[in-house]
Amino acid sequence: MSKRNEKQKITVSIYGQQYTVVGEEPPAHVKEVAQTVDQKMREIKKRNPYLDTTRLAVLTAVNIVDDYIKLKKENEMLNEKVKQQRTTGDE
Repeated sequence: MSKRNEKQKITVSIYGQQYTVVGEEPPAHVKEVAQTVDQKMREIKKRNPYLDTTRLAVLTAVNIVDDYIKLKKENEMLNEKVKQQRTTGDE
């Protein structure tokens, strides 16, 4: 098993195209990310069948970043709530 800080190369398929990803994340994580992007692209294409690939990719990025920002804000709110509970002694 490779160490976390070693760069690894993995080939994934997203929307019918092969991409080689180089990074420090485990291959399973990279595959999950690629599958999520592929799934979101196919979902958006199903609702908008006339989109070209470039517009489809941009709309996919916008949708995924929207989800990310919402989750990030939710996480920040939960962390603040936990911090307040620890300060007041409530749990």
